[in-house]
Amino acid sequence: MGDELRPEVTDVPSRRRYEARLPDGAVAGFAEYLLAGEMVVFTHTEVDPAYEGKGVGGAIVRASLDHVRSRGLVVLPLCPFYQGWIHRHPDYQDLVYRRPESKVTD
Repeated sequence: MGDELRPEVTDVPSRRRYEARLPDGAVAGFAEYLLAGEMVVFTHTEVDPAYEGKGVGGAIVRASLDHVRSRGLVVLPLCPFYQGWIHRHPDYQDLVYRRPESKVTD
C-alpha cells in the first residue's frame, strides 16, 4: 500500500476521457468514454507501465464513477478493467445500465 499513488482525476470532455495526473502534471493513466444520452460508455482504460500496480487504475474508475453518479447518469462498462472493478465494488453496481424488461407478451 505504501507504493499507492494519489493522482488527481479529472474529466476532459474535449478528449472524451478521464485523466489521472500526478503532482508534476504527468498523465499516469486515462479512461476513454463515449456519452450516449444519459449513459456513459467506458471503452478503454490505460495506465502508464511505470505506474501499474500503484492504484492509478482504481483511482480513475472510482473518481469517474463518482462523477457519473453526481450527474445522475448510468454507465455501460465495455472496458474489462471497469467491469472487474465494479464487480469487486458492489456499492457501484447500481450505476450499471440495466436493459428495461420487455413489455412484449406472446
